[in-house]
Amino acid sequence: MSQEKLVEIKNLKQHFKTGRNSVVKAVDGLNFSIYKGETFGLVGESGCGKSTTGRSIIRLYNATDGEVLFNGENVHGKKNREQLKKFNREMQMIFQDPYASLNPRMKVVDIIAEGMDIHGLEGDVKARKAKVEELLETVGLNKEHANRYPHEFSGGQRQRIGIARALAVDPSFIIADEPISALDVSIQAQVVNLLKQLQEEKGLTYLFIAHDLSMVKYISDRIGVMYFGKMVELADADELYKNPMHPYTQSLLSAIPLPDPIYERSRERFTYDPNDHDTSEEPEFREVRPDHWVLCTTKEFENYQREYSTVTE
Repeated sequence: MSQEKLVEIKNLKQHFKTGRNSVVKAVDGLNFSIYKGETFGLVGESGCGKSTTGRSIIRLYNATDGEVLFNGENVHGKKNREQLKKFNREMQMIFQDPYASLNPRMKVVDIIAEGMDIHGLEGDVKARKAKVEELLETVGLNKEHANRYPHEFSGGQRQRIGIARALAVDPSFIIADEPISALDVSIQAQVVNLLKQLQEEKGLTYLFIAHDLSMVKYISDRIGVMYFGKMVELADADELYKNPMHPYTQSLLSAIPLPDPIYERSRERFTYDPNDHDTSEEPEFREVRPDHWVLCTTKEFENYQREYSTVTE
C-alpha cells in the first residue's frame, strides 16, 4: 500500500428531505482519505450512513455539501460527457444484493460486457466474447456460463458475475457495498478471498462497506467506524481491534462471537449509550495517537490519551 491518496473525502454531507421541515442527515461531515492499493473498511450498524457514503462518493447521489476528490479532481464538480465516462470507468461498484443488481432479462455475456460496450473497449464481437470469458474464469466461473441467465445461478455465483462486471472496464477503485451480506456464511469467505486475490493481481483499491467487523478486519488495511452519519473512530485494522477507544467501537467489538463456548458464557457485552458523553462542547475528530483518530471533546481526548499511556506502558 502506498501513501499516495486516491480518494479524499472532505466534510462530506448527504442530507435528505423527508417532509416540509424534516431533514435526515444520513452523512454529516465526513473526512477521510483512501490510499492507492489499500482496502479501507467502513463499518457501522444498519442506517448509520455507510452505504449512502459509498453512493455519494461514486456520484449516485449529488452531495449536499463537501468534496470528494478522486485523483485530485472533484467528483461532484461540473463535467462534460467525456469526463463523466472517464470517471465512471475508473470507479466501479459491487452492489449488496446479487439478485436485484443483475438484469434478469439479459444473458451474463451482455451483463458483463455492458460497460465495455458503453466505453467502446472491445471493437468486435469475437474480442468482446473472449474478454467476457476471460473475466468469468478470473472470478472462478466457467466460460460456458456466458450464455446463461442470472436465475440459473446461486447467490455466490451471481455476486461473482457482479464482480466480473465491475472489472470489465479495468477500474482502479471499486466500492464494495456490503458484497457478502446476502450470501451464506460458507460462500462469504470465498468472495472475500477472491476480492483480495484480484487486488493483488490488478493493484485495485477498495472501499469495503460492511457491518461485520470480523470480516472487515480480515480484508481491510484501515477501518473507519460510522455512527449516525459521523465517523467516530479511524485506525489501522489491528490497532482498532487491540485498542478500541470510542465506546461505540467497543460495543461493536464486544458483540463479535467467538467459537469458544466457555468464553461465550462469561463474555461481557458492552452496550453503547450515546447520551453518556461530555456535552460541554461539540466533539471533534482528533488524533489521539499516530494514525488513530477518535471523535471526542477536549476532556474525552485527554482521557483517551491517559488510557492509552497506561496500555502501552
